[in-house]
Amino acid sequence: QVQFVESGGGLVQAGGSLRLSCAASGIMFSFANMGWYRQAPTKQRELVAGITSDGSTNYADSVKGRFTISRGNAKNMVYLQMNSLKPEDTAIYYCNGKTVRFTPWGQGTQVTVSA
Repeated sequence: QVQFVESGGGLVQAGGSLRLSCAASGIMFSFANMGWYRQAPTKQRELVAGITSDGSTNYADSVKGRFTISRGNAKNMVYLQMNSLKPEDTAIYYCNGKTVRFTPWGQGTQVTVSA
């Protein structure tokens, strides 16, 4: 059974940092390209960072230079280090496959950045 459990969100002031974690199960994780997504109120879910099975990364322009995605294949974990946070980063953050999106999605973790 596919399951994603995201954690690490919270309330932070602008300029602060957070590290998100995602535990994945039910997929062939070491072969999966993974991604972090976010959805802000009234907006569509968007991909903010991706990492391939061999560790290559890519980022949305809005987070490039501030966010870093990484993975730990031994524990089926994906991480998102977020630095220099801005109020516009406020959203619910989810992890899922990047090339293939699995169902169901996890509950996500709320990130709120105050000005």
